[in-house]
Amino acid sequence: MVEKLPRPIWAGPERRARGPRMKVVLFCGGQGLRMRDYAETIPKPLVTVGGRPILWHIMKYYAHWGHRDFILCLGHRSDAIKEYFLNYNEALTNDFILDRGQKRLDLLQNDLSSWSITFVETGVESSIGMRLRMVRDYLGGEDMFLANYADGLTDLPLLDNIDTFCESGAVASFLSVRPPLSYHFIVADQTGLVTRFEDVASRDVRVNGGYFVLRNEIFDYLEANEDLVAEPFQRLIPKGALLAQRYDGFWVSMDTFKDRQRLEDLAVKGNAPWAVWNQTPRI
Repeated sequence: MVEKLPRPIWAGPERRARGPRMKVVLFCGGQGLRMRDYAETIPKPLVTVGGRPILWHIMKYYAHWGHRDFILCLGHRSDAIKEYFLNYNEALTNDFILDRGQKRLDLLQNDLSSWSITFVETGVESSIGMRLRMVRDYLGGEDMFLANYADGLTDLPLLDNIDTFCESGAVASFLSVRPPLSYHFIVADQTGLVTRFEDVASRDVRVNGGYFVLRNEIFDYLEANEDLVAEPFQRLIPKGALLAQRYDGFWVSMDTFKDRQRLEDLAVKGNAPWAVWNQTPRI
C-alpha cells in the first residue's frame, strides 16, 4: 500500500483560495473515427458545442479553477488546432465595447490572455501513454500535474477532486463515472438462450471518465510504446496506488453525433452544467 502523504497546506478547509497552479496535459491527437464525417475535415477537439470547440470548453473549465498552463499533445490535423489558436479573436467569443469610430475596442471579458499553451507534435498513431512520455520534458519536473482526454465535459468540483487525490497518497487517479448509454446487458444461459435484458442503469457499471490527476512518479511505471491505462495503471493496482474517484454529477464524453447533439441542445438552451465559469466564483 502506498504511504499516505502529509496533508498539503492547500488541501481541505485550510486551503488557500487559489491553491496550487498545475500544468494540464490534453490529449488532442486522436482521429475520432466514430465522428468520421467531422474528422475528415476538422479534428474532433475542434467539433463545436454552442459555437465553440469542445477543446475550448475543456480548457475554459480548467482555467476557471486556476489551471491555465496547457500542453496540447497533437496528432491528427494538428495544423487545424494550431491555426485555431493562432487566429483566435477574443472579440468573437466575448462581449466588447466598440468606440471612437471603431478605433477602440474594449473587451468586457477575455479568455486566452491569461493562458499559456504549449503545442507538441506527438504523432497520429501514438497511444495516450506514448503522447504523455513525449511531453514529459515540458512538465518541468513538477511533482503533480493534470491530464485529460479532449472530448469529455463535466461539472466536477475540481479542487475537491485534487484534495482527495493528495490525501490518498496515490500516484494516479481518474473519474469513475456511469456511462450515459442506452445499451442493455444480455443475460443468457449456457446454450445462448436469452433469459432477460437489463438496463445499464440497473447495475453499478462504471468507466474511466478521464480527468486524471497524476504524480510525476507515473513515468516510473510507463514504458515506451505503452498506453496509459492498459499497462502502467495495471502496475499501480497491486501497489494500491491507483485511485478511482466516483462521480455521479454531470459527465458526457462526445464520442458520437448523438453525444454532440445532446451537448449542443444543452448549450443552446443555456443549461450547460460544465460551464462552471458561469455558475461558481472564479479562482
